[in-house]
Amino acid sequence: MTQAWRDWLSSPAGAYLLDWEQSQIDDVVVDIFGYHALQLGMPELEGLRANRMPHQWLASPEPDSVLPTQTLNFAAHSVALPFQADSLDLLVMPHSLELSLDAHASLREAHRVLMPEGHLVITGLNPTSLWGWRHKRSQWYQKWGYQGLSAPPCDEMIAYWRLKDWLRLLGFEVKLSRFGCWRPAMDKAKWLQRWSWMDRLGAQWWPILGGAYVLVAVKKVHGGRIVGEAVEAIARIEASSKRIADIHTPVREDTSRPRTA
Repeated sequence: MTQAWRDWLSSPAGAYLLDWEQSQIDDVVVDIFGYHALQLGMPELEGLRANRMPHQWLASPEPDSVLPTQTLNFAAHSVALPFQADSLDLLVMPHSLELSLDAHASLREAHRVLMPEGHLVITGLNPTSLWGWRHKRSQWYQKWGYQGLSAPPCDEMIAYWRLKDWLRLLGFEVKLSRFGCWRPAMDKAKWLQRWSWMDRLGAQWWPILGGAYVLVAVKKVHGGRIVGEAVEAIARIEASSKRIADIHTPVREDTSRPRTA
């Protein structure tokens, strides 16, 4: 995460985004079960605090970005994670794709490290929104000296439908998606608060035009494995079938030896 991103997250608009994303991620990860979970990047967001997996890690491509109250487990980039294939149950990627040098490679790496039925949680900025409109025209605003709106400092916003297609091609199934942050990204906290009515109307009338989105996808694989009680049940059925077959199998007379009178 660049210094520009960290500075923007400390602004009123950035704090507004963090509050919404934190509440959404807390809600979606609380019921995801397993053993191993990883948050990649954006330590300002506590993506695993509501999850109950016993092994949790925080990784970042920039170790200096970690807050003093947090513990960085290791440094890693989204295109090369230090995990074996099929080893993670949950991977949280807050804005990791937008800040990655290769979003496609980051998604492929996420697919590699996740177990079958593992969950991938992604947050992103919506280009089809007031925030996206402001981002595309940031140079025009700077030229005319208008500083009322704030633009998130990322090179490219990834549209939700575009990301959904990428996930489908990799074998993910989108389980849940939510949009939020319909207010304009104002520089001043009082003006940001005055536009709070847009959150109520946006959720009802134009949900897909929110400034940010949260997406939950599940890794799907062809075929399947039978585990747990199903394995024991099949073993019992096979043993019963074998006993029945032994009972009904006729005993053949041995004709190799001559009969005695």
